[in-house]
Amino acid sequence: MTKGSASAYQELLDELQKLDIKYEMVNHPAAKTTEEADAYIAGKIGVRTKSMFLKDKKKNFYLVIMDDAKRMDFKEFQELTGTKRISMAHDSDIEDQLGLEAGIVSPFGIMNNAVHNVQIYFDQDMLDENIPLTFHPNINTHTIFLSAADLMKFIKAQGFEYQIIDL
Repeated sequence: MTKGSASAYQELLDELQKLDIKYEMVNHPAAKTTEEADAYIAGKIGVRTKSMFLKDKKKNFYLVIMDDAKRMDFKEFQELTGTKRISMAHDSDIEDQLGLEAGIVSPFGIMNNAVHNVQIYFDQDMLDENIPLTFHPNINTHTIFLSAADLMKFIKAQGFEYQIIDL
């Protein structure tokens, strides 16, 4: 499958429809940064998220989803999860594990992770806001808005578990 492609996007839409998950989609020019993406959805209510793909020295992978305005504290993450020597995963890891390009990482990439070796963490603060979450839907020319409950339904349907932590 082409990474971050129209086919990956269509596969996601088909899966959301199959799961009866409601969402709102905003089409926009390709966004290379969160700032660009945010500019295209200015004025719309939704938590601007960041999805960070991390790994440890043993090649365990972690997807951490949090409010884009919040800074990731790697030391605190390690303390909360019992992990050691966490770092950002390489672009090649993102492609190998999620089938996505760097800059398009989102929870929807788990559709491409057949070996189920990614642990998923949500930051509690983001979920407390009780407004839609925003992500790139496997392509950077759209932004999807959906509820946290529906996102978690999607994750479970892919055969993954998730944990909620207070970063």
